[in-house]
Amino acid sequence: MTQKDQKPTRSFAGIAGIVAVATFISKIFGLIRQQTIAAAFGVGAAATAYSYAYIIPGFLLILLGGVNGPLHSAIISVLAKNKKEDAAPIVETVTTLVGGILLILTVAQYFAADIIVDLVGRGLQASTRAIAIQQIKIMSPMALFAGLIGIGFGTLNAANQYWLLSISPLLSSITVVIGIAFLGLQYGREIIKPEFAFIGGMVLAWGTLAGAILQWIVQLIVQWRLGLGKLKLRFNFKSPPVQEVIRIMTPATISSGMMPINVATDLYFASPIPGAAAGFNYANLLVQTPLGIISNIILLPLLPIFAKLSAPENWLDLKLRIRQGLLLTAVTMLPLGALMIALAVPIVQIVYQRGAFNQEATSLVSSLLMVYGVGMFVYLARDILVRVFYALGDGETPFKISTFNIFLNGVLDLIFVQPFGAQGLILATVGVNLSSTIMLLYLLNRKLNGIPWQEWSKPILGLLGGSIISGGVSYAVLMASQQILGTQGLINLLIELSISGVFGIGVFALFSTKMNIPEINDFVLKMRQKIWKR
Repeated sequence: MTQKDQKPTRSFAGIAGIVAVATFISKIFGLIRQQTIAAAFGVGAAATAYSYAYIIPGFLLILLGGVNGPLHSAIISVLAKNKKEDAAPIVETVTTLVGGILLILTVAQYFAADIIVDLVGRGLQASTRAIAIQQIKIMSPMALFAGLIGIGFGTLNAANQYWLLSISPLLSSITVVIGIAFLGLQYGREIIKPEFAFIGGMVLAWGTLAGAILQWIVQLIVQWRLGLGKLKLRFNFKSPPVQEVIRIMTPATISSGMMPINVATDLYFASPIPGAAAGFNYANLLVQTPLGIISNIILLPLLPIFAKLSAPENWLDLKLRIRQGLLLTAVTMLPLGALMIALAVPIVQIVYQRGAFNQEATSLVSSLLMVYGVGMFVYLARDILVRVFYALGDGETPFKISTFNIFLNGVLDLIFVQPFGAQGLILATVGVNLSSTIMLLYLLNRKLNGIPWQEWSKPILGLLGGSIISGGVSYAVLMASQQILGTQGLINLLIELSISGVFGIGVFALFSTKMNIPEINDFVLKMRQKIWKR
């Protein structure tokens, strides 16, 4: 919707504050969900099968239905340039088109469940394979709801509705936790036994599907109230705004849809490694919790701004906004990655080590978390750059890069899995994200008639140096505190982790303050003013 159709716009920091609180709540519930799964099923058959069954339905929910996904980005890019009264016909037409395509995918997924599992789970035991097949069949409708949720996210974001779209993913977490809780009340500690794996797997699948349906219903109600589209079939596919959505959405969706291929490739190589697939899920959740909060804080306010600055006469301002996004990414992701590397073991112990999740599982997941920490900056930096291309109406470039990355990921998996095992597969993912970031920057440089490389790279390299130092300090403090308090007991672990984290963050804060980066200082100042005002 155009500027004149909207209410007075909030400041970047104001939007970031709303998004931060809502996303934090949502991510905390996501963490509770994963803790519940870990305590009930550990890295056993139910959780392992779920990792394979979740490849298509789950990643469609995350990618197509996720905040900052291709549907979300395409809808914002178009609605931000159109009048409010034109929004409902555009949204309803896009919903008709996307819903029809994803309905076909839903049916195909259901009937091809065994083929999907056999393609990616070459080393699965027969019982785990059977659970995974049933889970895919149950969760297959999530393909349809993923698209509907993604369209809803974009529509609400364009209407400056940030709270609901940031907090609604918690509904999926709540339904899964409730399902496991009922299972626990009925069978008690018996559910951790292998013979209950099938029942546990079905609870995970039905809970996940119920959460997706509930999330869509909540969004739809708000859309209706705002006059931004109803459940109405429209076939005006040739209207210019809809054509623009299709032009951005199609390559972006295909590009994002290639990520499950990379995940499936990783799981193919991981299937002979005991517990690796479930370990990926647990470690990834620990990364995605803070990363999801920070990415929403940065990307949600910037996406409409990128779209409004897409005309050539605004490219100077657009470059400043891209720099702002990258620097905010660096000042958050680099020290966070360093802390995850330094403090991986106590983090995993505190979050997961209870019930069926034993010391062996902790060793696996903490080693995976360390490698994830290495790539946190390029993960989010890549997402920012991709959204710039979408705002410029160019979904083809990210698509081509994603196509290349499928082959690169397979090659890197093959190279790294032998010497490094499961950790090598995540290292391959980091390599792919780094390659994407470099290629996107190079092509953006050509597209925007030059990028001030030195102005962008100097502060980022400085922040990288500060992060390495802060990580080293955190690890040294952790070792010292363990000598005093030991390595056992939840209270001791919490104290050690808190002290180590505070020292590391403090060192980085001092370092970054001395760098005096304008974008960061301005953002921090506005956030402080917002907090004090409230």
